Formats: sequence, structure tokens, C-alpha cells
Amino acid sequence: MLNQNQLSQLLHVMPRLRNADARIVREFQQHAFLAHIPAGKDVFALGDHVDAIALLISGSVRVYKIGNTGREITLYRFSAGESCILTASAILNHELFSANATVETDAEAVMIPSDIFQDWVDRFSLWRKFVFELLSQRLSSVIEIVDEVAFGRLDQRVATFLLERHQQHTPIHVTHQEIADELGSSREVISRILGNFASQMLIQIGRGTIEILDPDTLSNYILN
Repeated sequence: MLNQNQLSQLLHVMPRLRNADARIVREFQQHAFLAHIPAGKDVFALGDHVDAIALLISGSVRVYKIGNTGREITLYRFSAGESCILTASAILNHELFSANATVETDAEAVMIPSDIFQDWVDRFSLWRKFVFELLSQRLSSVIEIVDEVAFGRLDQRVATFLLERHQQHTPIHVTHQEIADELGSSREVISRILGNFASQMLIQIGRGTIEILDPDTLSNYILN
């Protein structure tokens, strides 16, 4: 059960609930509960039974697939005010979780038990709209990933990854393996690309860090 302060936290990141019917809010407060999930913890792994769906108040979760060779590729991330469409799909279709979901930054989440979530989707249009919106958002992001993997040059994808991270942190704290996992490649291939960028003085590679020296020239890899 959520106390009033916890409910207020959720309403702050999910404004759709502010104007919801009082019955929905009352049931929500009665059946949902708060969970603190530390960075590095798996929310679900491939083949897990899904017993609840998480609505994030803070933090972020990475959802990814692992191939037979052990290589990974990120499908999407979700953060404050968002949830996981694969979790919703597993609940509504009575299936096992079809990927892996790991907390990247310490997360606080409101958890809704699976049977309650299923019941709400059946009874309340607000929750059906929520699932449809999740599906639309994630479908778009997955299509973008498929397009990048199938048609994009890997050096362009690495350059895009570095420039996006550069806007958030300088230097970028990331390993070659983490970039490989993010982009669905191997560490050896990523290291070769980064070495090429470094030889052109576009980046400087440190121990677990990468510093962008020439973002303008690096961006040309994306445009060409």
C-alpha cells in the first residue's frame, strides 16, 4: 500500500493519474507498493515469471537481449514516469519475460502486482491507453535499433554513442565492452574503431574513460 507521500511522488512523474477517476486512484494506492532497487540488480532475466510491473519514480533500467555468442544489444531504456512494455506484454499474454532488464542507476519504483495490473487493463481505459502508449514508444525505438544494426555503419553508431554520452558527462566513463554490449558488437571491433578515432586525435582513451577532443570532426562520421 502507498502512503500519501509516495502517491504524490508518483503523481509528479505520471501526471495522467492526477485527473484519473477517484476509484482508480483509491485502488492504486491500496494495491501498489514502493520498491527501492539498487544499480546493477536484475529486475527480470530471460525466462523469468513476471509477478509485478514497475512504474519508475527515479533511476533508469536497461532492457537488452543476449545472443548465443554472449553478445548483447540494448533494446531500450525506461526512466522516471515510464515502464517496460515487455513486462506488460508478459503479464497480459501470460508469458515469461523475453529479455533481460537491469537497473543502471539506483531506482525507486511503484510496483503493481500482475493480477491487479491485468484487472485494471480489463476495467479501466486509462490503463489500456497507458499500455498502447508504451507499445508505440518502444516499437519506434526498436525499429530504430533494427535500422541501425541492419543498415548503419558501426563507426557511425559508435560516433553517435560517444557524442550523446559527451553531452551528459565529460569525460565519458565507459568501457569498450560496455559500448559493445550497447551496440550489439564485440569488444575487439569496438576497440579497433576507438583506436582509429584516437589515431586521428578525435578522442583520447583512458582507463575506463573516453574524452572527446574534436566533436565537430567526429560528427562527420554520422553525416557521411
